[in-house]
Amino acid sequence: MPSNMQAKACRTQSQVYSRTQFVWSGPELGLKVKGSPNVMRFLFRKPKDMSNKLILLGILALTFACLALAYEPKPLQDFCVADPNSSVKVNGVTCKNPMQVQADDFFFSGLHLRGNTSNPLGSRVTPVFVTQLPGLNTLGISMVRIDYAPWGLNPPHTHPRATEILTVLEGSQQVGFVTSNPDNRLVTKVLQKGDVFVFPIGLVHFQRNIGNGYAVVIAALSSQNPGAITIANSVFGANPPIPRDILAKAFQVDTNVVDQLQAKF
Repeated sequence: MPSNMQAKACRTQSQVYSRTQFVWSGPELGLKVKGSPNVMRFLFRKPKDMSNKLILLGILALTFACLALAYEPKPLQDFCVADPNSSVKVNGVTCKNPMQVQADDFFFSGLHLRGNTSNPLGSRVTPVFVTQLPGLNTLGISMVRIDYAPWGLNPPHTHPRATEILTVLEGSQQVGFVTSNPDNRLVTKVLQKGDVFVFPIGLVHFQRNIGNGYAVVIAALSSQNPGAITIANSVFGANPPIPRDILAKAFQVDTNVVDQLQAKF
């Protein structure tokens, strides 16, 4: 099925199951299916042939296919250590010959070292993604260490491919994320040493050290390559630049203000 047709079918299927009102148990199929009464009455009336059962199986197959598309590929073997020297282009990283895999492919050292926070934001992210740790390939997980100078900031950003769960090791943090349109609600909290906070996938979020000493956090992400889109850098530092009149209208400011902001990025 073409990708656009498949995406439309997934959306339609999601709409059907979002109207859940009761559970029907199908003894002939050994299944439990949730759905709206109208759909259920159509699917499970007493037929003289197998057509309705085939329709049901088709809907279930489509549902599982949609669910499968929502996650990173799962490994089909014990591991698939990334081979950075391969010229093959795939969605992810190609596998290294398993006979050449060594313990160091699953090892990273350095998260005990403080990151250099001598920058305008006063923070430094030390990533452990598949680029730094090849053994993460296909495992759908990674982590980072973030260091903060006093009142340092990890500015508003988003991870397009991962949920993030953060633990404070030292210091106090103000953290938060913003819900999607149209509410754009700020969800924020102050964290202390040992506290944990989660940032849902794709939502804009931030962290700020609110103490006079250095702060450190460790965060895990649900992708080997979560990606990061820093809002200010993306909007005002795009290459080539986003036309100034577009940004002026979007932010309801004068073009001179846009010029000043673009000059900083």
